[in-house]
This record gives sequence, structure tokens and C-alpha cells, in this order.
Amino acid sequence: MLAYLIRRLLYAVPILIGVNLITFALFFVVNTPDDMARMQLGVKRVTPAAIERWKAERGYDKPLFINPAATGSAVFTDTIFFAKSARMFAADFGRAEDGRDIAREIVSRMGPSLAIALPTFILGLLVTVSFALLLTFFRASYLDFWGVVLCVAMMSISGLFYIIGGQYLVSKIWRLVPISGYGGGLDAWKFLILPVLIGVISGIGSSTRWYRTIFLEEIAKDYVRTARAKGLAEAAVLFRHVLQNAMIPILTGVVVVIPLLFMGSLLTESFFGIPGLGSYTIDAINAQDFAVVRAMVFIGSVLYIVGLILTDLSYTLVDPRIRFH
Repeated sequence: MLAYLIRRLLYAVPILIGVNLITFALFFVVNTPDDMARMQLGVKRVTPAAIERWKAERGYDKPLFINPAATGSAVFTDTIFFAKSARMFAADFGRAEDGRDIAREIVSRMGPSLAIALPTFILGLLVTVSFALLLTFFRASYLDFWGVVLCVAMMSISGLFYIIGGQYLVSKIWRLVPISGYGGGLDAWKFLILPVLIGVISGIGSSTRWYRTIFLEEIAKDYVRTARAKGLAEAAVLFRHVLQNAMIPILTGVVVVIPLLFMGSLLTESFFGIPGLGSYTIDAINAQDFAVVRAMVFIGSVLYIVGLILTDLSYTLVDPRIRFH
């Protein structure tokens, strides 16, 4: 197991380097350092001297990937890519274009993102798995049929509809909670309950259908017929056998999502004015703050790799027969 983890961690290094290369290439295709300087300076007719000074102050006056004027290892190290990317492997994300420390901003904004993501994740998992088990228990019945119809209908509706509709109905018409914003302390629940509720409702359709499909595949296997032949009730078969044997595909989807919870929801945080990592990323994209965008892409890649490793490890907890070499 230890050798397997070491190999996976070593494999992650070239993946992260490749992600950074692609991010750099895509970003600088859209915006050159000169374009970034003009936008940040905020002047339509900025002088070439001001542009060069802005680039020199932020390290954008060097070549992007290869420096032909340098010698030795400096050909690759004396470049924008190395200067901006190498330190991220040591969790040094530098500063945003407005001068604020990116790592400090990430730490301060992680709390609001988790305050929305964790309840949404836990409640959504409980609701969708329970609903899927209910439809499986009453399979081939009218309840199952209309439940699937409801799931397909909910899947067909855009997430923006749930957000805008929830804000209009619950906040503007009923005036039960604030329409947007965020407050700390005990009053935070007023701002979180609506985003969490909308997050759970918007995910019911797709998740329930996925779990229902898994349960139906399991319930048709031989061990289920054996359990029924022994006289077990249908509810006991579902919860003691089907649910347990369906945990591996469920964990595949669940554990991968857990690290991504730290990244926040781009749409939810933006529409509800939550100062989390999702809105931080959106604001950086709108402002074309490459330092923040690069840091968020790097963190997202790291968390996704961690999620894949956690998924593999969770398999051994569900089924001890699984071993990694």
C-alpha cells in the first residue's frame, strides 16, 4: 500500500506540471503581458514605458517558457513559467494584482465555501440515496415511474432556474431569508440556508437516477436471490446487502467530490454574494488576474488528485479483499 501511494504521488508531479503548462499557454493566448498591463493600469492610452515598468515590477518582462538569451539551466528557470509556477509546489502562491496575499485570501475564503458545500453535500447524499432506495423498493410501480419522471424533469432544468427562482420566491415574495450576502457568527445560517436548500434540490434529479441505476443492477444479482430464498424481508435485503455492495460505485462519485468542496461553487457564491473561493475565482477571471486564476487551477488539480487517491483507499475499507500493489 505504501509503495502504491508513493507511486501515485510521484505520478502527480508531471500531471501538475502539465496542468500549469496548459494554463499558461491558454491564458497567454488570450492575454499577452502587454494586454494585462493595459487592463491593470486602467488607462486607454498608456505609454510603452509604463507598460514595460508594470511588466518588470511583476516579473512579466521575461520569456514565457524558454529564455534563449540565458545559458545552462537558466534557459528554463529564467522564465515567467518557472518563476510563477515553481514556488506553487511549496504552497507559495504569491500576490494578486491588487497586492493582497493569495494564500491568505484562500484561507479566509475557505470557511464560507465549506459552510455551504459541506451541508449541501451531506444532506444531498442522504436525500438522494434514500430517495433512490425508495424507488428501488417500489420498482416497476407507479411511484417508481413518477419518481423517475420527476428526476428527469429536475435534471432538465438549469441550475440558474433554481437559484433565481429560489431567490425570487423565498427571499423576495416570502421574505424568509436575505436574498444575498453573508454574515459571520450565529447569524450566518440566515444567509446559508437558501443556498444549501437550492444546492440539495438541484442535485436530486441526476444523483437519484444514478443511485437508482446502481441499486437496480445489484438487486438483480444472484446473492440477492439467495438472501430472499433465506426468508429475508425486502427492506433487509436492500439495506443489509444491496446498499453495502453498492458502496464501491457510490464512493467513486462521492470521495472524488469531497476535495472539490473546498473550491466552492462558482454560480451559487456569485449569485448569493458569498465571499468564498468560487466567487473569488469568478472575480479573478473577470479582472483577468492571472495570479489568482493560476493558483486556483493549481489547487483544484491537487485536490482532484487527492480525491482519486482517497477513492482508491476507500475501496479497501468497503471490501478488504481489494489490495493495491
